[in-house]
Amino acid sequence: MLNAAGPGGEFFRWEFATATAGFLLDINPFDEPNVQQAKDATRVLLDHYTTRGRLPLTEPDASIDGVRLTLSPAARELTQDPRAFLKLFQPGDYFALLAFLPPDDDGFGREVEHIRHEVAMHTGCAATLGYGPRYLHSTGQLHKGGPATGVFLIVTAEPSPDLSIPGEPFSFGILEQAQALGDFESLTRAGRRALHIHLPRRDPALLRTVSQSFLSRAR
Repeated sequence: MLNAAGPGGEFFRWEFATATAGFLLDINPFDEPNVQQAKDATRVLLDHYTTRGRLPLTEPDASIDGVRLTLSPAARELTQDPRAFLKLFQPGDYFALLAFLPPDDDGFGREVEHIRHEVAMHTGCAATLGYGPRYLHSTGQLHKGGPATGVFLIVTAEPSPDLSIPGEPFSFGILEQAQALGDFESLTRAGRRALHIHLPRRDPALLRTVSQSFLSRAR
């Protein structure tokens, strides 16, 4: 027979564990100011799209087969070549791969896991993988509000096909891109080392080509 106190006890156990982990990671487990910051940045980007018909994109630091590679200012202080991405890592860092891609469709799941594994092997750093936009509400606060020991890789792609959002002047694809750009902007404001890779189409082979441009340099 199920103990009625069992589920409540488990809720308490993991809520207490979350609060403790937040304290040890030097982040506030009861507030998410940096999560709201990313939301606010996304709203500004969507307003820009509504009035001008396009999202504001900065000039990329490099382009490979039509793929845009853009470094954050903190990353650019260490290297101006996105293909030297692995030079951004220091002992004690962690790697976060943030993918705004279908997790199990057309081979993207295999590709992002390959990148996560290879970066961990080459750098010796802990490596995490989160899918956007859902990671924004879990590890997103740690990324911007925690210690500056993270190195971030955001991957986006032009959606095909795209779907309109009823009652809104933008599509689901534009919303997703705005969320990714908003998070990249928030990471930039926090002084984080980050690289944004934007694919001109949802093609796992393109992602493999780009990732090899910096993984091969470590061999």
